[in-house]
Amino acid sequence: MSTNSVGAGIAAERVLVLDFGSQYAQLIARRVRENNVYCEIVRHDITAEQIKKHNPRGLILSGGPNSVYEKGAPRCDPKLFSLGVPVLGICYGMQLACDTLGGKVDSAPAREYGRARVQITEQGDLFAGVPAQIDVWMSHGDQVSRVSDDFIPLAKTGTCPIAAVRHRTLPVYAMQFHPEVTHTPLGSHILHNFLTTVCGCGGTWKLGDFARETIGRLKEQIGNGRVICGLSGGVDSAVTAALLYQAIGPRLSCILVDNGLLRKDEQAAVIAEFSNHFKTDLHVVQAETEFLKTLEGITEPQEKRRRIGHAFIECFKREALKIKDVEFLAQGTLYPDVIESGAAIDGPAATIKLHHNVGGLPAELGFKLVEPLRDLFKDEVRRLGLELGLPEDLVWRHPFPGPGLAVRCLGDITKPKLDVLREADAVMIEEIKAAGLYRTTSQAFAVLLPVQSVGVMGDARTYENVVAIRCVNTDDFMTADWTHLPYEVLARISTRIINEVKGVNRVCYDISSKPPATIEWE
Repeated sequence: MSTNSVGAGIAAERVLVLDFGSQYAQLIARRVRENNVYCEIVRHDITAEQIKKHNPRGLILSGGPNSVYEKGAPRCDPKLFSLGVPVLGICYGMQLACDTLGGKVDSAPAREYGRARVQITEQGDLFAGVPAQIDVWMSHGDQVSRVSDDFIPLAKTGTCPIAAVRHRTLPVYAMQFHPEVTHTPLGSHILHNFLTTVCGCGGTWKLGDFARETIGRLKEQIGNGRVICGLSGGVDSAVTAALLYQAIGPRLSCILVDNGLLRKDEQAAVIAEFSNHFKTDLHVVQAETEFLKTLEGITEPQEKRRRIGHAFIECFKREALKIKDVEFLAQGTLYPDVIESGAAIDGPAATIKLHHNVGGLPAELGFKLVEPLRDLFKDEVRRLGLELGLPEDLVWRHPFPGPGLAVRCLGDITKPKLDVLREADAVMIEEIKAAGLYRTTSQAFAVLLPVQSVGVMGDARTYENVVAIRCVNTDDFMTADWTHLPYEVLARISTRIINEVKGVNRVCYDISSKPPATIEWE
């Protein structure tokens, strides 16, 4: 972890997730933290000696796409099973644990992908309070075909005779199914059993403690220095600024770059919050003209993103250099950003993708980097924002893409198009809030399509813009389903947009899920 990471300082109880390439590794960590146990994701090849330095209460071996019997398949240090630290293997993690400790793994005669019915043959610690039969989520083509005499089978399905096991003498448990996903309804209960009964965790990790510890560490790290923080209107930058304000007060300067791609009234809301409530030194850069010029005639989504990113850095740099005696730059980097950028603790990390807020800009400006949220997931950041006194409207705002409305205005970008989109989006959000659905919907927004359609308004023929509206529900934004909004809410949204937003005569509802679609259109 980075030197300004704070998780290590507050976690008397800690669980490590060894990542074998699972798409659910972050989800495992989140589920552990929901039990108030601090959790970190580490490389699968972390050594037993490195593990001992972290003094974990438990280890979880994640799933993964490989077969343990393949040459070059990722493996863990076999010595970790002898540390006396409880281990839970999930899917590939189960296969690896059983294979390492004398069992055998083969390609399954019948693959299991999706929901399955598991029969619990021995409850014990792991399955205490669990019914004899439960629904689970399977995703495997291999399975444990034989275990050594040291293992006791705990569960089975019709096609998987060894669906869960425990070791007779070592604190090693494993299961073929995925308890971390919502498709395993009792999965959280099973994980809770592992954390409390097997690992002995009491659930002492609290966000209130995190806030106090972080503020103390920021004071120590920054000293008498001055910090710059970029504000975007989103929750991550707002919580970062709120933490810093409580740590260093007026020595925090915030920069808001209004690129003309923000939501309706976004600039005013940020100014009100960080000028009145926190009374920070707020610098607002009016850069709409500059951004629209650089986007002129550009329709390709990735090129839009590239140009917007470059323009933002230039605007931010110009304003930052006007502020005297700045030593630090604060960024709202979250734990998923750190993981996906290959910056996990201990050992070489495979980079999944680069994030704009993990490195780069601080080096250009010569600033030291402050990342007070880099140990947190998104839902934890929201709860922390409430702990710090941020208003609920700001804390619970739906996610907004870095390139802003540019990736929701399909085709070329112009100010008139953006104004139409802003108004349509505002109407939609107003109606969802009025229906009491905003907090139960993960993300909602409008998209301006690069097509026009024929309509009739009064006695006149129209040929105007089409707006698509998009609402999704998701736990982790890795997968998402479209929100089944009530017909009357959809009708009000459509009627108001067509009546109130000049230039729109048709509204469509996007009912595609992720995958195969993405949440954003570009």
